[in-house]
Order: sequence, then structure tokens, then C-alpha cells
Amino acid sequence: MDPECSQLLPALCAVLADPRQPMADDTCLEKLLDWFKTITEAGSSLLLLQENPCLVELLCHMLKPQDLSSRVLSFSLRLTGVFAAQEDCFQYLQQGELLPRLFGEAGPLGGAAWTAPTVRSGWIQGLRSLARHPSALHFLADCGAVDTIFSLQGDSSLFVASAAGQLLVHILGLSMQGPADGPPSLQAGDWPACAQKIVDHIEESLRSAATPQITQALNVLTTTFGHCHDPWTRVLWVRLSPLVAGLLEKDPVPAAHSLVDLLLSVARSPGLSSSSCGLWETLAQTLSRLSPTQAGPLALGILKLQDCPQALRAQAFAVLLQPLACVLKATTQAPGASGMVDGTAGDSVTVDTLLPSKAACVGLLCRTLAHLELLLPLPQRPCPWPQASLLGAAVTLLQLCQGSASPTSDAGRHLCALLLGCVRVQRAALDFLGTLSQGTGRPACPHRPRLPAAQLCRDRHPLRVLSGRGVGSAGQRVLSPAFLGLTHSGAGEAPGREVGCFFCVCLRPPRAGDGGVCCPSGISQEPRLQPHAPLCLLQVLKKAFQATFRWLLSSPKTPGCWDLDPQALLFLRELLPVLQKRLCSPCWEVRDSGLEFLTQMTGRWGGQASFRHALLASEVPKLTEQLLRDPESYVRASAVAATGQLSSQGLCVSPASPEHLGGQQKSPLSELLHILSTDSEGFPRRAAMHVFTQWLRDSHADVVGDTEEFVAGVLQVASQDLDWEVRAQGLELALVFLEQTLGQPGSPCPYAVTPPVVAPARPLAQALQPLCRVRLFEFAFRALFDCDRPVAQKSCDLLLFLRAKTASSSSPQEARISPDVASVEAALQRWQAGDQAQPLGDLEPEVVLAVLRSMDLEGLRGALAESSDHVEKSPQSLLQDMLATVGILGENEADCY
Repeated sequence: MDPECSQLLPALCAVLADPRQPMADDTCLEKLLDWFKTITEAGSSLLLLQENPCLVELLCHMLKPQDLSSRVLSFSLRLTGVFAAQEDCFQYLQQGELLPRLFGEAGPLGGAAWTAPTVRSGWIQGLRSLARHPSALHFLADCGAVDTIFSLQGDSSLFVASAAGQLLVHILGLSMQGPADGPPSLQAGDWPACAQKIVDHIEESLRSAATPQITQALNVLTTTFGHCHDPWTRVLWVRLSPLVAGLLEKDPVPAAHSLVDLLLSVARSPGLSSSSCGLWETLAQTLSRLSPTQAGPLALGILKLQDCPQALRAQAFAVLLQPLACVLKATTQAPGASGMVDGTAGDSVTVDTLLPSKAACVGLLCRTLAHLELLLPLPQRPCPWPQASLLGAAVTLLQLCQGSASPTSDAGRHLCALLLGCVRVQRAALDFLGTLSQGTGRPACPHRPRLPAAQLCRDRHPLRVLSGRGVGSAGQRVLSPAFLGLTHSGAGEAPGREVGCFFCVCLRPPRAGDGGVCCPSGISQEPRLQPHAPLCLLQVLKKAFQATFRWLLSSPKTPGCWDLDPQALLFLRELLPVLQKRLCSPCWEVRDSGLEFLTQMTGRWGGQASFRHALLASEVPKLTEQLLRDPESYVRASAVAATGQLSSQGLCVSPASPEHLGGQQKSPLSELLHILSTDSEGFPRRAAMHVFTQWLRDSHADVVGDTEEFVAGVLQVASQDLDWEVRAQGLELALVFLEQTLGQPGSPCPYAVTPPVVAPARPLAQALQPLCRVRLFEFAFRALFDCDRPVAQKSCDLLLFLRAKTASSSSPQEARISPDVASVEAALQRWQAGDQAQPLGDLEPEVVLAVLRSMDLEGLRGALAESSDHVEKSPQSLLQDMLATVGILGENEADCY
């Protein structure tokens, strides 16, 4: 410990021991404890206590009956554990009976302070730090601490209860490290005392009729098998597995969630041989005994295991698919046409779980979809994978939520009533639909059963299902792009029965108390258009866009052709009119989401002829241009991004011949510059800067005509912008122009037949002339002293890059030139002081190079990288601040650590 800290420590200990003194907040105590941990990890705890007796006096003072602060008492208990973690210091504290009086019944356990959860938590954490050596185990057994830990497992504070369980696991693992001659035998008398006591308590809890005690025991075992992989864990499982299996004989199975966690933890443990300890049989029995809601996480965990019997995997997959099989069975006209794998026709237990209440039905379906979504990308996913059936189930769920399904059974009609307009199921089903697109490119399993034609649609192509070209079991359209949430009726239009309830949910905020469900009576009513849509319904819309994009990406490609698949093109032709309506929505969030989707599609397929023809034949480009003047700033920003992407692909054409690719290109440059110059909100201006930077990087047609004029105009506007992100993006544009001007040739391909053509080198001063003409240096120097640190850092990086580039490219004659830079340096000093009114004027390349060589850019970058608390951050600062808060030190001695 530093001498300065040693001098301050006695005063601080006196303050902590005095209940009359106002104490610093918990953050200071945590930092103080971390400091002591650092010291003890680096040296001897015993030496620390001997050199600073005030610490021992502080701990002893905690034993006196007084009105102590619970925070200080908790801190002292944890600090004692930190010191006693070293065995010699433990013995030193034991000599004065300090440890039994702090952690035994004579300490806080019998006082009023024990009622504070902070004290109980500090007691547990102190013991956790202390239990590091054999002497600590004897102490725990003698002082009765283990029994107290047992009782704290049921503490009213969840943090205390969780910490108590983790401490039992820690003590059990420390106890079992003792024998060095191999794993303990199955005889109870051969187990260490602490371990035997804990295991006996676990056994007693597993035999108990009280579910909380069973849960506590299962949680301790779960943590044990998850963290301890020594051979003794196998002995422990063999001893306790009959009691665990006995829980399955109770009706209902107690603590099912904790039981599932334990079985999966044992199955993942590398120290156990699952085949020789009966685990697979227990897992199979558990799957058959738990309810569908409880069995889902267990089934998913089993399917994630690397080594698992095929029969158990098949059983787990059947359990996972049962809820969706029940949905298909309840909504299909053909008996037995669910198309799932064997054993998933839907049992009565699953049906009983789905039908009683909306909450149970929605919860089970959402969890099932989420589990299957996690399983699909895994290499060990089951085969056969019922891709078509799962797609049909997701579509059916969306139809049930929409109200367009035509169930013929009582169960199907009840499901339709439960799920009508349910936003949660729509979100989960759309997420699952998007994930299912990953399975379209995988080779089909030869053992996959063929499905009846009436089950999904005549054409199994996923986009045919999404576009509504297929015919469902009842003859209705399976899923149109409108149903995917990509359209709505215009003002004054009543929605058709085909998309009725879904439109009603999308356009009407949910009524209070109905959880986002649209009442059946609203199906035939005209929706009430709202300027602001509910967040949950907007999430449905966004997920519909995402699912649509992922299915388009998964569309099969013709070899040697990058154009859209014919089925995808049919879908696109239905999608674009739908998108037009979304761009006219009265809800600004809907317009914004539609523009984001358009930008995404254009960036992916803007160069393909079929997409270009379809897009130019629609009103989408014209609507996008109109949305540049939208009253909502977020929409204007998204319109700027979409316009930039359309223009990059040559899709901003004049209205003279919109269906012809050869139409005259309409430049949006002037309008985007107007937005950058005059828009009152920062989001559209940031978007415009991003577009301009990308245009410069991609050599856009509007840029290459007169690049210098373009860059000069953008930098002039950006330099005066009040938004720091606009100025930072201006520096990004300046960097792109700098790289293009000086030339950044890429690495030649090693397999190239002919060597790359290298442009003749130009004198450095001549190369820098374009940079001077666009006033790039004045913009960068001004940004170097910007009040916003990210802008200054970006400018510093740009100038360092320029200096490194010019240093490697300059000739000896140019390096010897020493122009007069006094006026420029004086102007920069005024700028640094805050007076940036006077411009630098026209700069010559030689002057710029000389200024760059004279500036300490490395030092400036280091200063900008330092955090705001770099001036003083030390243990001494912490002690001074804690003392200053109680008036021990003068105010000028505190440095606000």
C-alpha cells in the first residue's frame, strides 16, 4: 500500500466505525472493496493487517452493540472474507475469535441488523471469499454456518436466496477436492463432513412434499453439474438420480422447470457417461410426463445435444411439433393430413393445453415457434425436416390471427376465436417464416414423406405460398402480400373479407385490456386510420417486411443468371402495388418502414432487369420523391436514403416513359443539397451526407461530371451544420475524396496475366491542388478544434493519414521547401482558443505540408482519446473524496473521483 494511502486509512476507518457520520454511497464502498481485493491478490493479507492495525480495529468495532449502518456492516463482512481467503491471515483472525463472532450466531445473525437484505448478502459473500482452504471448511462446520445457508435458500430476497445456493455449490466443490486417492465411494461414511451434510440436506429436500424445497435442491444440483466436472459428480448423480426420477411419479410433477434445467445440465456434463447412468431413460420418461408447455425447453435441449440416441431425438422432436400438428389437424379438412413426422398428430394433452384459455394457447404457440426457430440453423437438426408442413403451420397461424381461416372442427373454430388479431402470435409466426427461408436451399432428405396436395398449395414454392398463388385446404388464398402486413385499405375503403381482421388490427390501436386482439365485429367495419400506430402492430409490419425480404433472397437462382426467379417476380409484381399503399399510409411509422424496405430491395436487386422493369412500372419511385417533403423528419431521412439508392441504380427516371429502362434519368442532387442546406431536423441532413459520401465512393453520374464542384459545395454546407454527425460525415466524404485524389491502388492479383497499369506519378504539390481548391484543408483544420470530440478525432485521423501519405510521396526537393506559415499557425491558434470567425483563405499545397509537419497531431490524438476522469483516478483520490464528504478534509483536497 502506498504511504499516502496508509496515512489516510486510519481516519477513514474511524469514519466507517462511527454511526453518527454520514457515509459515502455504495459505489465508494464497492470501489474501496475492489481496491483491497487488488492489494490482497498481489501480496500478503496478514502483512497488510499488521502494517495497518486500524483495519482490525474496524472489524472488531462491528461486534459492539450499536446502531451500525447496514451498508458498512455488509462491507465489513465482505472485507473480512477477502482478508481470510489466505490461510495464514485466517489463522490470525481466528486467534482473536473475530471470525466466529462475525459469522457465527454471536454476530449479526442474532441482531436487528440481520433483517436488512444487504447484511445477509454481505454475510454470504464474505463466506464465499473466505471458503478457499481446508481450515475454512472446519470453521464452517463448527460455527453452524452451513445450517444458516440452508435457511437462506428460501430467503425473501431473490438475490440472497440465489447467492446462498451458489455458496452451497462452492462449499460442496471445495469439500470434494480434499481426497486425492480418487473419487469417493458410494458409502455415506466416506464423504467429507461438509459435503455429507449438504448432500443429506439435498436428499431430504428431494423427498419433501414442499415444492419450494424441491426447487432449491434441484437448483443447487443444476449449478453443481454445470460448474463441477470432476469424477465425484458422477458418484453424486448415481446417488441422487433415483430421488430425481421419483419426482416424475408425482402428479403434477413438482418444480418442472428446475427439473428440466437439472436434467439438461447433467446431459451436458462431460464428467458423466449418460448411457451408463440411466439418464437417457430418465429424459424419455420426463418428456412423456411433463405438459407440452413444460416439455418444450427439454425437447429443444435434447435436440441440441451432440450424442443422443436417435429414439430419444425422435421423441423430443415429436413433442416439439405437437402444438403445430394440433393446429394443422384442427384446421384441415383431410383427416391425418398434418404432414408432420410420425407421432405428432396431436394428443389430447396438447389440445387441452391449447384450448382452455387465450394466455395458455398464445404462450405455447409462441414458445414452440421460438424453439423451432432456434433449432433450424443447427447442424444437428432432425432429418427429415418437415419444411412444407412447418411452413403450412405458420401460414395457418397467420390465417387464424387474420380471421381468414375456415376451420371445419369445433377445435379449429375455438382456436380461431382465441387467436383472432393476436399480435404476439403474428410476430412469432413471421419470425419463424423468415427463418424457414434458410431451409429452402438445403437438399431434401430422401426419407421425407410426400404431403397431400391440399395441405398447403398446389405449388410448394415458398414464394407461391407467400404471394397467395396457392390454394389452401378450404379453397381460400393461403397468404397474400396484403396478409403479410404490407398493405392496408385506403381512406374511405372498407377492407375485404380476404384481409379483413389483419388490416383492422394494423390500423386500429388495441382496446384497453384486450391485449391487442381485434374484436370479431370489427372485421366488416371500415378501419379507423390513425396518424400513429401502436408499437406492437408496427413490429408486425417490420417483421413482415423482414420475412418477405428473406424469402426473396432464398428464391432459387437459375445457374449463370442473377435475375429473380419467375415465382419471385410474380410475388414482386403483387408486392409493389402493396408497397405503394404503405407509402401513402397516414401513419408515419408505416411510411418509414416501407421506405426502409424499398432501400433494402433496391440495394439487393436494383441491377436486375426484371426488378427494374417492375419497379419503373409502378408509382413507387414517384412516391419516394414526394416523401422527401414529408412532414415527419424520420420519413424524410428514409426517403433520402431510398432516393440515393434508386439514383445509384439509375431508377429515378422522368415520368415521360416510366416503363422503359431507357427513360431519361432524373437527378435528385439539387433536392438533396436543398435538404442538406435547409432541413430543420438532423436526421434528413445526416442521411443526405451518407448518400453523398456513397455517391462519391461509387463514382455516381451526378458526381463524376464535376467532382470538385460537388465536393466543395457539400463541404461548405457541412462545415456550417450544427449537428456534429453531419460534420463528422463531411470528414468521411473528405477522406474519400482525399484517397481518390492521391490514389490508393489496391494490391495486384497474384494470378493476373498482365501487370496492373500504374498511373504516372505527379508532383505532390500538383496532386494536392484539387484538395486546396475544394477547401478541404480549411474544413479539416476547423474540425480539428471542434467542440465535439468525435469530430475532432476524425479530423485528426484524416490529417495524420494525409501527412503519412505525403511524407512517403514527397520528393527531396519538395521536403526542403520552407514556406512562411506564421499567419496560418496564428489563425489556427485563434481557432483553438475559440475564435473561428476569420477564415484561412486560399492555401497553397506547400503551406499545408509545412503546417502538417509542424503540428503535434499524435499528441492531440492522445489527448482526445483520454477519458474525462484521466486527470486523477487512484486509490488515494478515492480515500480523499470519502473523507471530504464528511468534512475530514478540506473541500480543495477532494478531486471528485
